[in-house]
Amino acid sequence: MSRNVTRADVARYAGVSSAVVSYVVNDGPRPVAPATAARVREAIEALGYRPNSTAQALRRGSSRLLGHVVPDLGNPLWAEFALAVDAVAAARGYDVLLVSTDGGVEAEHRRIEALSARGVDAIVVTSVMARPDLVARAGLGVPLVQLNTFFEVPGFPSLGVDAYEGARAGTSHLLGHGRGPVALVIGGEAGELREEGWRAAAREAGTGVGPIARGEFSRRGGYDAGTRLFAGDDHPHAVFVSSDLQAVGVLRALDERGLRVPHDVAVVSFDGTEETEFTLPPLTTVRQPVQEMARAAVARALDPAPDGEHERQVLPAELVVRRSCGC
Repeated sequence: MSRNVTRADVARYAGVSSAVVSYVVNDGPRPVAPATAARVREAIEALGYRPNSTAQALRRGSSRLLGHVVPDLGNPLWAEFALAVDAVAAARGYDVLLVSTDGGVEAEHRRIEALSARGVDAIVVTSVMARPDLVARAGLGVPLVQLNTFFEVPGFPSLGVDAYEGARAGTSHLLGHGRGPVALVIGGEAGELREEGWRAAAREAGTGVGPIARGEFSRRGGYDAGTRLFAGDDHPHAVFVSSDLQAVGVLRALDERGLRVPHDVAVVSFDGTEETEFTLPPLTTVRQPVQEMARAAVARALDPAPDGEHERQVLPAELVVRRSCGC
């Protein structure tokens, strides 16, 4: 047909009313006899009818769309979160509009506003900011859930991993091999929870803290930090790395320096992405519960609590032992 096929066209082709076509397309609200429903579906296929999703959303008061904001899809952790959120949303009959901010705060704000304008039912935000402030977004009228934050986000439901305890456990594991003091490769500013967990493990072991090398949360950032950290002969013999991407860069820096892992330097990373299974050697890592976090985030986004109830949910991390730590 040369024009857009309408519901009325399907009704004429199937020999039924437009209302019956609507009942079949929307699975209700009234039942349709199986033979009649089959005839309507045959007409839909024959004519190539496509229901107007905007009109459907207006009728039912829901777009069946969930917005998801991530900082960088080139990071395996954010990619794993994106896949997990998409799978959980699909199981509930929702499609996901996924947008990336490329690590920019202003871009993050624009993406949130754009998703709201598209009529999504809720938005899951993985922020680029260590302490997100989304108060300015409160007037959008769309439920917002902050995913994978280390701190409470005032005015919004949020959830994240217990980064302090995860870092403490990973560092303690290295110290248990007699490798102390343990160095730290991390990004951001001092006082971050992974850094505080690393310090706590050193205090508990009585070894004193090792040196810190800061760099971007990227492979290049880890490589540059590792190059500085292991430049001299009096280098540390163990390092806790605050992200898998940084750890990959540290492994390259150690290899170029001629230092063997774990013989010369033991390494434990944080995040637990699939990438850690395929490094040489495979990385011992503190794994974030990505699937559980995605399920919780989608549930809180699509089934928001009453106004004023914005509890923070913290999930435990898991130490996954492989070869890089010396076990």
